[in-house]
Amino acid sequence: MSLFARLFSGGVPAGFPGKLDREESVAASAPVRGGGHLVATSLGLWVPEGDDARRVGWHLVSKAAWASGVFTITEAEEVGEAGDAVVLRDLAPRRIAVERPGKLPQAVHQRVTASIRSRHRQELPGGGAWFVQRKVPGRDGVILQVRPDEGADVDAIRAIAAEVAAKIEAARDEP
Repeated sequence: MSLFARLFSGGVPAGFPGKLDREESVAASAPVRGGGHLVATSLGLWVPEGDDARRVGWHLVSKAAWASGVFTITEAEEVGEAGDAVVLRDLAPRRIAVERPGKLPQAVHQRVTASIRSRHRQELPGGGAWFVQRKVPGRDGVILQVRPDEGADVDAIRAIAAEVAAKIEAARDEP
């Protein structure tokens, strides 16, 4: 990429197929072995999807690890609600080989960490759950996410999550 392109393109790599939102800015990017780019922005991590790219919001990145030239990204999907809380399920980790990581590992780490306001592990008979308050990029406020373990009693965890979300909301409303 030419100096002119780096200065005036907002950091978007040449040939990047994604369409950034108007307020979205690029923090770092890296070419992916085999084509495409990983692009960390203010709103999420863009991952290659064939000839296209898809943004994963920072609040849906459960884990991101960098080792030996490979990013391993675990994305969560929203599978339900429990009162004002959102129930998540982790998808299978995705491994993406990166040619020159540059500042990408640091940018991803900073943004994932910055999205987390608090986290708590609750153990229950049959399996537990993570309760995480996270900032959603581009929105005001914080949401409560709950990620039950595989095999956990999801109905019991949903009830706890709904109660916790109600208590959080009540505390926000107090003068």
